[in-house]
Amino acid sequence: MTTASPMDALRDRILDASLPNVLFDGWTRRSLTDGARSAGLVAADVDIAFPAGVRDAVAYWLARADARMAADMEAHGLEGLKIREKVALGVRLRLEAVEPHKEAVRRALSFLALPGNTGLAARSLFSTVDTIWWTCGDKSTDFNYYTKRGLLAAVFSSTLLYWLDDSSEDHAETWAFLDRRIADVMKVPKVTARLKSIGAYLPNPRRFSRAWRAARGSSA
Repeated sequence: MTTASPMDALRDRILDASLPNVLFDGWTRRSLTDGARSAGLVAADVDIAFPAGVRDAVAYWLARADARMAADMEAHGLEGLKIREKVALGVRLRLEAVEPHKEAVRRALSFLALPGNTGLAARSLFSTVDTIWWTCGDKSTDFNYYTKRGLLAAVFSSTLLYWLDDSSEDHAETWAFLDRRIADVMKVPKVTARLKSIGAYLPNPRRFSRAWRAARGSSA
């Protein structure tokens, strides 16, 4: 088991104490500083942990949920599962990773929709679907790398919105919705064929993936 770095331990401590505040105040500096104080820290610790403020805090929280999802997928065991079952499991575990803080998810979506945060929103969504595919064992090195992630981004986004308003027991209706969405995606070979016409204009997937992961690691 990997031990968290001192910086990540500080971030976790502040975030875990701040999440209850997000329910009332949204993703704001006040939520973070109040959380820090309740954890026995001071406001200056928020600036150390999250130099870019709330943007850093939201990005870290979402990345932490991705990491937990990947660990849960590997612990679940993927051998013997069909690819669509692996993907569905990844989406489900990703949502379950933040289920105790559903309202914080809703508030995060509102924050990401603000002008200036669209880049962070896109990067976070890509990180989630990329993590799912990598954990599933995807080794695409052609245009399929992009189509798989693009299609899963649409599935994840729609399922997330459905999940936020789902009050069914154990979110059974969400998981049924997810299965239908994945089934729909499996029927889109014609769409994929049309999208391949722009493949020559996109960077090599292998190089893109290495650059993306290096950039994501350096910004953590």
